[in-house]
Amino acid sequence: MNRAAELFGTMVFNESVMKERLPEDVFEKVLLAMNEGKRLSNESASVVADAMKNWAVEKGATHFTHWFQPMTGITAEKHDSFITPVSGGKAIMEFSGKELIQGEPDASSFPSGGLRATFEARGYTAWDPTSYAFIKDDVLYIPTAFCSYGGHALDKKTPLLRSMEALNRQCLRILKLFGNESVSSVKATAGAEQEYFLIDRGVYSQRRDLIYTGRTLVGCAPPKAQELSDHYFGTIKPRVAAFMKELDCELWKLGVPAKTEHNEAAPAQHELAAVYSTVNIAADHNQLIMELMQKIAKKHGMVCLLHEKPFEGVNGSGKHNNWSLMTDAGTNLLEPGDTPSENAQFLLFLCAVIQAVDDYQEMLRLSVASASNDHRLGALEAPPAIVSIYIGDELTTILSSIENDELYSGREKELMRVGVHVLPKFPKDTTDRNRTSPFAFTGNKFEFRMPGASASISGANVVLNTAVAESLRQYADILETADDRESSLHSLIRDVIRKHKRIIFNGNGYDNEWVAEAARRGLSNLRTTPDAVSAYLDEKNVELFERHRVFSREEMAARHDMKLDLYNKVVRIEASTMISMIRKDILPAVSRFSGNLARSGADKAALCCGVNLTYERQTVNRLSDLLSAADAAALLLENDIAASEAIEDKMELAVFTRDRILADMATLRSVSDEMEQMTAKEAWPYPSYGDILFSVS
Repeated sequence: MNRAAELFGTMVFNESVMKERLPEDVFEKVLLAMNEGKRLSNESASVVADAMKNWAVEKGATHFTHWFQPMTGITAEKHDSFITPVSGGKAIMEFSGKELIQGEPDASSFPSGGLRATFEARGYTAWDPTSYAFIKDDVLYIPTAFCSYGGHALDKKTPLLRSMEALNRQCLRILKLFGNESVSSVKATAGAEQEYFLIDRGVYSQRRDLIYTGRTLVGCAPPKAQELSDHYFGTIKPRVAAFMKELDCELWKLGVPAKTEHNEAAPAQHELAAVYSTVNIAADHNQLIMELMQKIAKKHGMVCLLHEKPFEGVNGSGKHNNWSLMTDAGTNLLEPGDTPSENAQFLLFLCAVIQAVDDYQEMLRLSVASASNDHRLGALEAPPAIVSIYIGDELTTILSSIENDELYSGREKELMRVGVHVLPKFPKDTTDRNRTSPFAFTGNKFEFRMPGASASISGANVVLNTAVAESLRQYADILETADDRESSLHSLIRDVIRKHKRIIFNGNGYDNEWVAEAARRGLSNLRTTPDAVSAYLDEKNVELFERHRVFSREEMAARHDMKLDLYNKVVRIEASTMISMIRKDILPAVSRFSGNLARSGADKAALCCGVNLTYERQTVNRLSDLLSAADAAALLLENDIAASEAIEDKMELAVFTRDRILADMATLRSVSDEMEQMTAKEAWPYPSYGDILFSVS
């Protein structure tokens, strides 16, 4: 057995470990809880807790923690030891079923969007038995959901689990219509492709903007960046290779199936992709991936940047979410079959996704909205802010034939009647992949390319799961009462195609003509977070999430509040950091350089009458103008920051932040970057883009 296989899952309380350590009846109950959502009794939980504790202690663990994902976007944990004092001044190692099932961390400091008052400290964590416990740094980590005293979801996992249940209910209704009585559960699967930057810790520590905000607020482009495409899939540098090797090993121990790694398009940019997992497990795994990337990079003298756009003018980092549907029998519902019924089933699920993305395009856009991702979407490496679906030429032709009741012009000349024809067995990738598409069908899954690198994949998958569940609910309501099910199925699929084909676009998403065409089709173009955030309050969206018991109206309003609050705070921190850098470092440095250059010119003139001082004179004059412009731009930004403090309404503040503060920052950056180009390297106070992007050898 090779090293990877030996390492994989060694620190995970997985199914094979449970089978070995649990009584058979308890093990079967745990499987039912994992696979079908059955509730585990307190008695069974106590048996699991004891076995889990014994296994963890044998592995060197001394503490346990309920590991949860609050609305901060990162994970949270509170460590408790297994130690319980006993008589005689001794202690024993204990862990009860109650401690496994429920925890009670202080919830007062986590964002809640008004779901609870600050003085209401109590919150609850609840064990998620569908996601394996694991050991990291001698601590037993128990994946949990996190809710308030009143039962409101205060995290990203609870809505995800709810959406999975909603999707499962509706999928089973549809499958029964096709005679699939043996299927007991359907789960969404996901595989996240994680992009990131690695830079040397030395240059990072000299950049306050990177330290405080994760992105550069000033800095002009280097002479060479990604123009030659020589970094993409290029030879991996030794330091990066050593980092990747250790990262793989640590992830494998935790049961994270890290699979593919390579250099990305921008200098210092890389990617790691994991094998597909059930969507809630994939979300847990991706949080671990991001955490370990940052931790292990430090050990190698580097810093891992997960910001969506850390460097102006080069590619930003996304997180492509590959989403599909899988039955407990291992059947992918987004893969065509060999029989008419399988073809019809595939087409119905395909239509469900198409309708879901069209009906709830604003929620999908909102699910990836953030101050950081706003910088990335629509740039040359990311899809535009307009949501559309790419399905390839062959599927488009098939759907068009069904829509118009025409002969299919592909390999089989026959009338495309659902349930009668046999779909051509087309390969997984029937055409070239469209990297400009936000939502692309790639054979047996959809690749959602809009999520940003730093985001949890939970948000996007909550929307996908729930929206598709709604499409399927509507279809099941129609087909379950149909007198002629085959005819009704054909009419249903045809009508869905006719109504929702506007969301299908196989062309170039970067083309300006697409923006105009999308507007003609009635598609939304929500370019920024303030544009998108009101979707949380749209009655259609509230009804969707309430109907499927994923979010309550109060939870939707809370997330609207938190999204705005985070946006405003992030940009405020960036603006304040920029002011500090300009006032304390850049203006003094440029002033000194300009003064030294003026004195040098004066000395030359005194020593050698008639010497040509064009460079010194022109540079000093231009820098003097730029210093004045930078001071004025900084003052304008300072005044607008001060003005923003008087705005109490969060939506009004977000619009002001977008239209005034970000605009002020762009102006100030432009002036600063021109000064950098004219200032001697040794006089500039910060490492340049070239220093940063090519800092890792």
